[in-house]
Amino acid sequence: MPGKEDPKVPVIARLYLDFDSFFASAEQHLNADLRGKPVGVVPLDSPHTSCIAVSREAKALGVKSGASIRDARSIIPDMIFVIARHDVYVRLHKRILEVIDSIVPVAKVRSIDEVVCHLLPNEARQGQALPDRIKAALAEAFSSTLTCSIGMAPTELLAKVGAEMNKPDGFALIDAADLPGRLAHIRLNDLPGISKGMEARLTAAGVRDFASLWNLAPKQARAIWRSVEGERFWSELHGFHAERPETRKSMFGHSRVLPRDWRTPEKVEACARQLLLSAARRLRRETFRATRLSLGMRGDAGDWSWEGAFPAARDDHTLTRSLSEGLAQARRQVRFSPRSVSVMIHGLEAEGQSTGDLFAAVLDPTSPEGANFREKKEKLSDLMDTIRKTHGAKALTFGPQEEMPGGYVGAKIAFGRIPDEEDFSEVSGDDGATRFLSY
Repeated sequence: MPGKEDPKVPVIARLYLDFDSFFASAEQHLNADLRGKPVGVVPLDSPHTSCIAVSREAKALGVKSGASIRDARSIIPDMIFVIARHDVYVRLHKRILEVIDSIVPVAKVRSIDEVVCHLLPNEARQGQALPDRIKAALAEAFSSTLTCSIGMAPTELLAKVGAEMNKPDGFALIDAADLPGRLAHIRLNDLPGISKGMEARLTAAGVRDFASLWNLAPKQARAIWRSVEGERFWSELHGFHAERPETRKSMFGHSRVLPRDWRTPEKVEACARQLLLSAARRLRRETFRATRLSLGMRGDAGDWSWEGAFPAARDDHTLTRSLSEGLAQARRQVRFSPRSVSVMIHGLEAEGQSTGDLFAAVLDPTSPEGANFREKKEKLSDLMDTIRKTHGAKALTFGPQEEMPGGYVGAKIAFGRIPDEEDFSEVSGDDGATRFLSY
């Protein structure tokens, strides 16, 4: 039939949008005085920290994301440093989604600065005109400094590769008919999903460049990946969409790099408790209970970890009691100054899934193991969550709460996770109120 597309031939079906240096360009958008200048975004007001993002002007002069303030200043003495404002970036992200949605619906949000759109045939046929419309709408709604790079291709994997090909403010359309030649120059570790470990496996299998990767058979890819994910990668690479099962939540956790004056046992414990309480609030919001808690510390002299188990729980009392056991172990065993601390609650059970303790009902109802006592603890935690939501995250705390340098404990943006409004225990005020490094 005329105009009917062959289902065996890959067609353009995905658009991947990736913002350029998002944190830094967001700060430049919100403060016009920063536009056109080398800017670095740092996590806290300290001369010993590093950049979590740098502007395109700084990148052009040789400063890379992750550079320390000292190293960045050695390259650009007058570089400007601002302190990250995660709540502001989340609000901006939500407004950005509305603008993109007005042109083409957003199908998936992969991170705070990356989204995927599934294209209808008439949208795909627009070619570069479609991303040009998106970019024009963003420039009109915000400013020309908040740019993005866009890729269009038959699959999300190829579209993401296209979005990364011509940064910043670039565009690439990858047609399956042009493969593998179009991507012959791509290094294996530049492909999404190929980590250092996976690259080592590919090298061991004789795959050292894109051409040899392309020529693998699906079963060979499965063997190298040691899972069906290898076949999914092969399909996406060759232009055929691979459906992935919906991921199931397996844990709630947070980690924190500690400033130098927060590496004492007392400060480490205070930070760990704040991380746990933030994770516990997320656990309750998503109606899970946990049965295990892990505590980890890392330092220049080594790593340390501990794991505890308990009956399925979601209340602060049970979780902090388990954490206290881990912290007591750390006091006895850790012989280094921790650079970072992490807390994870896992072994999740959905609401109603837990069978509970067979003998809980006959125990003393006032004991910590009694069903009635456990129910009271859960109601207390729920009540505290309600008060925080109504009167602010700091209206009520479980135990003392020290102010962590940089703030945003448990509410930092991470790849694949965008904090909810309830995660923020503080707000930075007006979006235009830039926080400059004071050192």
